[in-house]
Amino acid sequence: MQRSTGEYKVKPIKQKVRELLGYPYPARIPKAVFVEQWVGISTDEFHRAKDADVKYMRNRHPLLDMSWSRADCARYLTSLGLADTPKSSCLGCPFHGNAQWRHIRDTSPSEWADVVEFDAAIRQGNARANATGNRLLGEAFLHRSRVPLSEAPIDHVTAAERAALRISADEADVLENGVEDGCSPWACRGDADALTRDDFGLAT
Repeated sequence: MQRSTGEYKVKPIKQKVRELLGYPYPARIPKAVFVEQWVGISTDEFHRAKDADVKYMRNRHPLLDMSWSRADCARYLTSLGLADTPKSSCLGCPFHGNAQWRHIRDTSPSEWADVVEFDAAIRQGNARANATGNRLLGEAFLHRSRVPLSEAPIDHVTAAERAALRISADEADVLENGVEDGCSPWACRGDADALTRDDFGLAT
């Protein structure tokens, strides 16, 4: 996911920052000119905090500065009446669980159409989608079932289906709710060990 993080998050952010600073690529940005970007990574995932890789952007991590955990953030949001704030993620993130896919399908038809179209577009992979710069072997899908998103089994997994998949309750929770960590620029869920945690017999 590092490559898609760069292509779909970091690269567009850099382009916009350059535009806002008045130095579109390939203009050289003076050393004294930079933006400060605040990234919401909590103490639970401090290992995901990264510096920007360009001098004109400086990352700050205010939650780490305040020593706030995910639980601290949830308490604060609850105090503001925002208890149902979802974790951050890209719209077409392959680490979504079924609940997130259902939410998009059931609440935002236009976004659902976008992710279904994106899922179809990545079917044969893309040379820029991996670190080697080679086309992916086989077919790429957003959903773990490896079927088109429009046909994927995103409704609640029944006990019988769970038994057929031979997965534990914890694995079923990840299938339903996705990877726990949210995302931010320079900190994709795919950077975590989620890539090695999928024991559903499905592609990660």
